[in-house]
Amino acid sequence: MNPSVASPSKTSRSETSSPPSGLDIAAIKLRQQAAWSSGDYAVVGTTLQIVGESLCEAVDLRSGERVLDVATGNGNAALAAARRFAEVIGVDYVPALLAHARERADADRLPVQFRETDAEDLPYPDGTFDVVLSTFGVMFAADQERAAAELVRVTRSGGRIGLANWTPDSFVGAMFRTVGKHVPPPAGLKSPALWGSETRLHELFGARAASIRAQRRSFAFRYLSASHFLEVFRDFYGPVHKAFAALEPEGRKALAADLLDLLSAHNRSGNSTLVVPSEYLEVVITVA
Repeated sequence: MNPSVASPSKTSRSETSSPPSGLDIAAIKLRQQAAWSSGDYAVVGTTLQIVGESLCEAVDLRSGERVLDVATGNGNAALAAARRFAEVIGVDYVPALLAHARERADADRLPVQFRETDAEDLPYPDGTFDVVLSTFGVMFAADQERAAAELVRVTRSGGRIGLANWTPDSFVGAMFRTVGKHVPPPAGLKSPALWGSETRLHELFGARAASIRAQRRSFAFRYLSASHFLEVFRDFYGPVHKAFAALEPEGRKALAADLLDLLSAHNRSGNSTLVVPSEYLEVVITVA
């Protein structure tokens, strides 16, 4: 089956989850989409390419397999899979990021298809893909149960789901908590960092998984300085960019000071540059 032309089966869509009580998921998703569309995530995303390469090795990707990269961003995991001669589609709900991903694929002469779509409503029939990937992407879905159900639904029985998710105790987890003190997230919304918890992963996937393997890994953010990191994330990383935009001048100064303190506490460079490790969970789920 060619997944690029397949039509979704409406009756086979997973209908086992419902939005968390009291939350306007549609409104939250619009806010999230606006956040990720702001700035230019590709500036940050391209530095994370090694994670996509590692994830393809973790799922033991085979040439010719049908691969879907969900919340592909600027295409890191999709490009990594295409380098291994898989048949790859990358999906995201931010058109500007898909444009960046297409440019990268064209530059590397990789035949990847990119399509605008929502991780919580994937337009593919059940069991279409051998492998479904997501690097620091689907973990930000507003309705976690719905997103997890969709990943499983479009993966064939015996296929693999590969995820890279920041852990709750990671530097990135701490960064989001710091931002949240200044610009609180919607009340009742589950933290994206829960996807970096083995307990939560078993809640989301355990009933539909033949096996779940998780390994703790570390990615090092390497920047010219703490101030350089702050400048890049303030200007280009959507959620941080939006947080600064939502604050008055004094609030921006306070947020910047807290982020610089956090960076200083985690910096292991030993000089004026920045090297900040952030733990993430590399997950391989075999679908029952």
